[in-house]
Amino acid sequence: MLYTTLRILLGAVALVAFICIFMLRIGSRPAGLPPGPSTIPILGNLHQIPARDSHLQFQKWAKEYGPVYSLIMGTKTFIVLSSDVAVKDLLDKRSGIYSSRPDSYIGAEIISGGLRVLLMQYGPTWRMIHRMVHNILNITAAKSYVPYQELENKQMLLGLLDDPNSFVNHVRRYTNSLTTQMIFGFRTIDIHDPKLEVLYNGFEHFCEATSTGAAAFIDFFPILRSLPDFLVPARKHAKKLHEKEKDLYVGHWLGVKNAINAGKAKPCFSVDLAKAQIKEDFSDSLAGYISGSLLEAGSDTTVATLVGFIQAMVLYPEAQKKAQEEIDRVVGPDRLPNMDDEMHLPFVRGCVKESLRWMPTNIIGVPHAVTKDDEYMGYKIPKGAAVINNVWSIHMDPARHPDPYKFDPSRYIDDHQTASEAAKNPDPSQRDHFVFGAGRRICQGMHIAERSLFLGMSRMLWAFDFAPAKDENGVELTPDQSKLKQGLFVMPEEFQALITPRSEARAQKIRQDWKDCQTLLDEEMQWKEVPRGMVFSSTAYDLEKEVSLEV
Repeated sequence: MLYTTLRILLGAVALVAFICIFMLRIGSRPAGLPPGPSTIPILGNLHQIPARDSHLQFQKWAKEYGPVYSLIMGTKTFIVLSSDVAVKDLLDKRSGIYSSRPDSYIGAEIISGGLRVLLMQYGPTWRMIHRMVHNILNITAAKSYVPYQELENKQMLLGLLDDPNSFVNHVRRYTNSLTTQMIFGFRTIDIHDPKLEVLYNGFEHFCEATSTGAAAFIDFFPILRSLPDFLVPARKHAKKLHEKEKDLYVGHWLGVKNAINAGKAKPCFSVDLAKAQIKEDFSDSLAGYISGSLLEAGSDTTVATLVGFIQAMVLYPEAQKKAQEEIDRVVGPDRLPNMDDEMHLPFVRGCVKESLRWMPTNIIGVPHAVTKDDEYMGYKIPKGAAVINNVWSIHMDPARHPDPYKFDPSRYIDDHQTASEAAKNPDPSQRDHFVFGAGRRICQGMHIAERSLFLGMSRMLWAFDFAPAKDENGVELTPDQSKLKQGLFVMPEEFQALITPRSEARAQKIRQDWKDCQTLLDEEMQWKEVPRGMVFSSTAYDLEKEVSLEV
């Protein structure tokens, strides 16, 4: 009896010891990984990630541990790439195994229902979506959307003229309306459109929710996912966010399907998506998130860059003056700049590139995931590791960009590459910036974004002067370029700016140009006819003849 009891006791002690040893190994850095900050049991480096401005900590570690370092986040391994060479070598040249996404419970599974393209893991569904999206976002397609960009830009200028204090809202409507036309076939005509507000508020909450400590713990310690909702409030909140954004995205999508059945849908991506749905037999929920993901991507990141540009013009008047002098010399006072002027405005083109470098919305990138064991620089990179494109550290490397915190478009005065050409350049030091990502996950909408940014910046500079706002005592309110809204994607914290027309003649030109646009629009301010040259492969009428869609 005593012998049996002793055996049980020893077994229990051994089991406890085994569990303790196993638990203590969680959070430790396995041999062979790239170097990194010291870890503690269970948490690894998780306790060292600040709640705000984590990009600054990632930059500090890059200086200490080099261009490739590792972080241990609980049960997960992160590999951080902080040089242009490392990004080129792994995310571009080895994209066949570096194109997936890491497991994201709150962001991908709960908020997105496993349907958000941005966070979708590499596989057949992602590749199908990628092919479809390429058809409307490639370089040839991008050129066909200029009539949309022209019209929306002119309405934005009128908004800035009449209500300059709401400049963020006017920029948001500009980028959102361009995207809703391409994706759904309708314009967003008002800065107070409820769906516009739901989109931006929802995406802001998504970015915040996916970057909280609670979300990180659930991602890095999967055992916590088995707990009930009352013990995991982050999941309860995430479910509510999913309901709201699914209503918006699937609602937009079903609206197009109803219009197709009624024979009223205008040519747009969603009409082609409906045709693909017939062939591929995917759900309305997935279709809603495909179209919604494009709406999200086309609306939010371009806004953040343009708002960052406005802040730069307030903070760096010498750059503003130089850009305006170039525009006045090339374009003159009697017309707005257009895409034909782009190659003759190298400093303004530099403003586009520098805005993307100086205020990178994708500040530490959306992590990739490696799908099999790999080795780089003598270090092991284990299968399943998250791989971070450390955009901020690369952009703020003084060896790459002298005086990196200064907004200086002249850095790019001799750079005639598009963002796509720069990303494909075999010499990584010649890439202009890394905001659009890398490898197979590179942003497919970069051609459209560059045109929207050029038209937005060149025309705002042609039309307006930007200066610091003043308080009631006449004291200038100077924005702080280091203060950013936090989340997966960032933009400047709210700031005020004094935006005034450069002359009465230019103000009148803005009003006249918008008045001339009215002939293109119906009584509901929608296009009477879709401009010629659009790339959509089918019209609503053609699709309706093929099949009546079940809604």
